[in-house]
Amino acid sequence: MTTLWDPQQYERFKSYRDRPALDLMVQIPGDLDPREIWDIGCGTGEHAALLALRHPGALTHGLDSSAEMLAAARARPGSVDWVQGDIAAFDPPRPPDLIFTNAALQWLPDHAALFPRLVSVLAPGGVFACQMPITFDQSWHVQMREVAANGPWADRIGHVDKVQPLATTAQYHNWLSPLAEVDIWSTTYLHVLEGDDPVVEWMKGTGLRPYLQGLGSDVEREAFLAAYRAKVDADFPKQPDGTTLFPFPRLFIVARRR
Repeated sequence: MTTLWDPQQYERFKSYRDRPALDLMVQIPGDLDPREIWDIGCGTGEHAALLALRHPGALTHGLDSSAEMLAAARARPGSVDWVQGDIAAFDPPRPPDLIFTNAALQWLPDHAALFPRLVSVLAPGGVFACQMPITFDQSWHVQMREVAANGPWADRIGHVDKVQPLATTAQYHNWLSPLAEVDIWSTTYLHVLEGDDPVVEWMKGTGLRPYLQGLGSDVEREAFLAAYRAKVDADFPKQPDGTTLFPFPRLFIVARRR
């Protein structure tokens, strides 16, 4: 099943989604003077465009599998080479000096092979900078899979979740350290969300997409969302001021090729 991205839905919580990417960007070594940059899983292209501004002497590419996301990216000003393609098949014609990837690689399997391969294509001294949500075991992801597996739609969407459980920090270190100097850390952002059902609205821009697209009608989609909403609301009650607190953990990796 092809999963379509909705750029407008994804960017409803833009400031919160941007923060980890910017936090990752400032950890790129200051002495790196890249000539070839790839933002893989670039989405709507904001971070690729920012990297192009930050490094005007570099050729910057933005890679994404989604035509919808790339259409939004191509509407941005600036000089970026936008490429539609699959990260799993990423094979750059020239060794990059920087591979930047924000909230994308959790969708792909076999990190034991993928991550060393991405680092291995870097030029000597090149940098791999990666951020991924640590969400597979978080309640809102567990509940999403439970609703899919236990409703009348189970035969169609009970096993469609593409988000992968991340490896341990030690595993990422052991996979990458033979190739690079590695820095790994994690943090939890406490998002203060506004509006009705903000956690469900957040997930409609990411993890819920393949489930909703696998359902046959708007009525069925609304039934699924109602069942999911009932579970999520119990874990994320509104605060006295009407906001919803949403702790969100993320993993960061910066690896510099030897």
